[in-house]
Amino acid sequence: MSDSPSSPVRPPRRTLARAGRLLLRWIIPAGALVGAAAGGVYGVVTPARYSATSYVIAVPADRAKADSATALGFAQGYGRVVTDPAVLGQVQAQAGVPVDKLRGSVQAATSPDAPMIAITATSERPARAAAIANAVSGVLTQQSNRTRNDTGVALVGLSRALKPTRPSSESPALTSLVGAAAGGLLGGLVLLARPRRAVEDDGTGRAQLPGPAPAADAQAVR
Repeated sequence: MSDSPSSPVRPPRRTLARAGRLLLRWIIPAGALVGAAAGGVYGVVTPARYSATSYVIAVPADRAKADSATALGFAQGYGRVVTDPAVLGQVQAQAGVPVDKLRGSVQAATSPDAPMIAITATSERPARAAAIANAVSGVLTQQSNRTRNDTGVALVGLSRALKPTRPSSESPALTSLVGAAAGGLLGGLVLLARPRRAVEDDGTGRAQLPGPAPAADAQAVR
């Protein structure tokens, strides 16, 4: 008579329960460690980017047609057309950068109190970032001067962009810190989302249910 095939050996339930508790205990530190490593790699692999800012100011060119309030309004309007193809198309010829790339690297900011426009350009090369910002300011100033007789307002260069010496993008240390925080948060969410048992486990895999209350002794000594 041949021997029957042996059944696969299953690990004890107590070992599985202990491993599960250990995994839950270390899930947040492990998530933070993995997130920190991923963030550090991202910061090292991603090229550094540099930002340069130039400033122009709107001034009344004809006091009979415009005043300070009018200049403020035109500054707001010119700030909205900084990324217009009519402006960036002329910048492309000066900076040698395609319009699509300029649209994603040029930003303008205006103030509600002062007729000033801050034009910021971002690039992987410090010199190119300054060149783009200055080119946008020059084109915008030229366009405003063509219509100054009609609007009574002109743009004047206030400050040219300088070549940045430090990158404006996040450093690997910062991206690693952000990754660690995100990984730890994700681990905490996993802990909160896990199903919870309604009964206690004694470590053997069998639920411990409350037993019946002991009955009173019928022959208690009076």
